[in-house]
Amino acid sequence: MNGRLAASSFVEGLGTFALVFVAILSLSALSVVGAPDSPATLVVTAFAQGLTIAAMVTALGAVSGGHFNPAITLGFVITGRMSLAMGLIYWVSQVVGAALAALLVAGMYGTATVAQGTPALGTNVGFLAGVVTEAVATFFLVLVVFGTAVDQRAPKSVFPFAIGLTITLSILAIGPLTGGGLNPARALGPALVSGSWANQLVYWIGPLIGGALAALVEDRFLIERAPAAPQEARGGPTEEEERRRAA
Repeated sequence: MNGRLAASSFVEGLGTFALVFVAILSLSALSVVGAPDSPATLVVTAFAQGLTIAAMVTALGAVSGGHFNPAITLGFVITGRMSLAMGLIYWVSQVVGAALAALLVAGMYGTATVAQGTPALGTNVGFLAGVVTEAVATFFLVLVVFGTAVDQRAPKSVFPFAIGLTITLSILAIGPLTGGGLNPARALGPALVSGSWANQLVYWIGPLIGGALAALVEDRFLIERAPAAPQEARGGPTEEEERRRAA
């Protein structure tokens, strides 16, 4: 593994570690200290996770792109922006980071705390409803990722905060219904440690379908690719220009 790939893998694990660590503790911190449940818990965890992602994307996005989410990585793979091999490396790094965060919390506060921070369907929310809910919310998340971080026309200073705010509003909307997973690693890491496997597939099927659809919509219909710079400015022809010349 070369240095750049190793750095990207480490960063993807680190960013996902931060997200899961904050997500679990923001959901369960009150119970850890023996305080009663607060009606503000949903707001707290929504902003905690959104701000964490905004901060991690700002700090680490230049290294790996700041995915921290297998659904986002899948979007890059199916649109040809990342190889399948690299995508699999990102997935492993993200899941490992999530599991390590859950292990750390379990070591400090017990597996019950991790179980409380593992996404789960709300009362009377069925499997299919959970899948669709997670798919729609993740669709919006990946749409924002591509529309702000990938589209060349978007101002690059705003994308970390746009992505973080999308996570916040999504959790505020669907948190009581599905736990607001939006991220397969966010669900799998804590489940590996807590043993809370109920409806785990909801958090893979929904986000992966929603993320893939959003990436394809952006790639095929919405993103306008920036024109290539003149050859003298970029040091030579593009690969496409080389192919045309050879033909």
